[in-house]
Amino acid sequence: MAAVGSLASSASCIASTSTIAKLSPVLRLQTQWRSPLRVCAASSEEGAGSVVNRRQACLEMATVLASSVGVLAVKPGDAIAREVEVGSYLPQAAEDPSFVQFKASTKDTPALRAGNVMPYQFILPPTWKQERVANILSGNYCQPKCAEPWVEVKFGDEKQGALQVVAAPMVRLTNKPNATIEEIGDPEKILSSLGQFVTGNSFDPEEVIETSVERRGDQTFYTYQLETPFAKTGQHNLATATAKGNVVMLFVVSATDKQWQASEKLLRTILESFGV
Repeated sequence: MAAVGSLASSASCIASTSTIAKLSPVLRLQTQWRSPLRVCAASSEEGAGSVVNRRQACLEMATVLASSVGVLAVKPGDAIAREVEVGSYLPQAAEDPSFVQFKASTKDTPALRAGNVMPYQFILPPTWKQERVANILSGNYCQPKCAEPWVEVKFGDEKQGALQVVAAPMVRLTNKPNATIEEIGDPEKILSSLGQFVTGNSFDPEEVIETSVERRGDQTFYTYQLETPFAKTGQHNLATATAKGNVVMLFVVSATDKQWQASEKLLRTILESFGV
C-alpha cells in the first residue's frame, strides 16, 4: 500500500511539474527558491515516512500556483486606483482648505512621461478616490504618437460625482501644430468632435444648455453645461476645453440627478479650478 501511495504522489508531482513548465519565464523563476515542487518530488521518492513533509510541500506549491494565476489576471499597463481618499496623500488647496490640490506629474500617466501633455492641475474634495483607467483608454499602448483621444486620470465619489481628464491629439482636430483653441474652431466645433468623451457614449447637440468662452492669461477655455439623460457618465455634465502644446485638454465633471441636487455648487468649483 505504501508503494501505491508513493506512486500516486509521484504521478501528482510529475503532473504539477508539467504545469509549472508551462508558466512564463518570470513565474518559473519564482519557483526556483526552495521550490515546493522539488521538495514534493523528493519526498515522494523517500517513501511513506515523508508523508507530512510531502503534504506541506505540495500545499506550498499550490499557493505558488494560485499566486501566479492572480498575477496573470492583472492586465499589464492598467492604471491601478488608490483605494484611499485623496485627502490622505494630496496637499490642501491654497485657495480653499476644504479641497485638496492635484498637480499632474510624469509619474501619473504615460502621456506625461512621454511629454505629450503639459502638467495640469485642479482641486477636488478630500473624500474622493482615484479610479482605475483601463489600459485601452489610457493611451499607454500608443504613446508617444496617439491618433485618438485618451483618458488621463479619473476621480470620483459615489455621493457627489466624478471627474476625468481627456487629452485629444491636435492632429485629430487640425493640421496646424501648436494651434490655439480659437484657431482650431469655435465652441460648437470642439464639442462636436469631443462630445462623446463627455458623455461616455453618444453626443446630441441639443443636450447642450449653456456655452461660454473665458480668457485666462494667454489661454482660452470653452466651457459647457449639458443635460444628458442617456449619458454613461451621468445625467449632468460640465466640461471645459483648452489647447496646450499638441493636444486639446478636456476636463469633465459628471453627476447623476441625485448627486447634482446635492453637489452642484461643489462640482462647478471643481470645474473652474482646472488649468494647464
